[in-house]
Amino acid sequence: MKTIHDAKEHLRFVVNLAEQAGRIVASYARGSFQVTGKGTQKDTIDIVTDADHASEDFILGEIRKRFPEHDILTEETITEKKGSDWLWVVDPLDGTVNFSHGYPAFCVSIALMQNETIVLGAVYDPLRQETFSAIRGQGAFMNGNRIQVSTAETLSRSLVATGFPYDRAYSPINNVAEFNQIVTKVQGMRRGGSAALDLSYVACGRLDGFWELKLKPWDMAAGILLVEEAGGIITDRYGKPTSVYTNNIVASNSRIHPLLLELLAKSESA
Repeated sequence: MKTIHDAKEHLRFVVNLAEQAGRIVASYARGSFQVTGKGTQKDTIDIVTDADHASEDFILGEIRKRFPEHDILTEETITEKKGSDWLWVVDPLDGTVNFSHGYPAFCVSIALMQNETIVLGAVYDPLRQETFSAIRGQGAFMNGNRIQVSTAETLSRSLVATGFPYDRAYSPINNVAEFNQIVTKVQGMRRGGSAALDLSYVACGRLDGFWELKLKPWDMAAGILLVEEAGGIITDRYGKPTSVYTNNIVASNSRIHPLLLELLAKSESA
């Protein structure tokens, strides 16, 4: 990718890929599908469905055909490492638990990185038919219209979202203390169940902030770029620069960011 024209062409490929994969996911939502636990316990809450696999198979097939030399990192398969500077980070179905229950909050997320930099990405919500997309340095968009973060300046006027890790029942690092510290300070709290959508909503101003622990690269790669390109800020819980490999994230419109970080710090000493 050497020019803006190349980036826009690549983004068109990514958007088309996400939208086609989203239609595959939606087709399973209207029918029947198999749900399988990822862990060793039968009652695990970390699950995968036929829709995850079908979406991923389609996405990987298209990437391999067009960019056979590129590396790929997805949620459901092992990383394909070929020594490339380019890495595709793919979540074929973010919000699988929601999907498995028929709860309408899930999406497809695809990002392209060059070395350690996210250069473009897209998140597609097949139920609302909303496509969030961004190229680094070119702004963020929803269905082709430019988006930007909110202007909320106080927590009492902020709608904030979070999520909880799959191992919350037996791990002390489960976001409960953080949630308790913040929930009484904000105008509203949401737990959407899809980090990629939560980040997209911060980017377009539907949410003023979002934080979560123990995320994976595919959960947030495209969303990180969306927030940054929409004028927001992304750090870890200590205010330090983050990457897709940082397992905790705080995203906001930038105005309420210091307030969120202060409360997260208090939760560790509570």
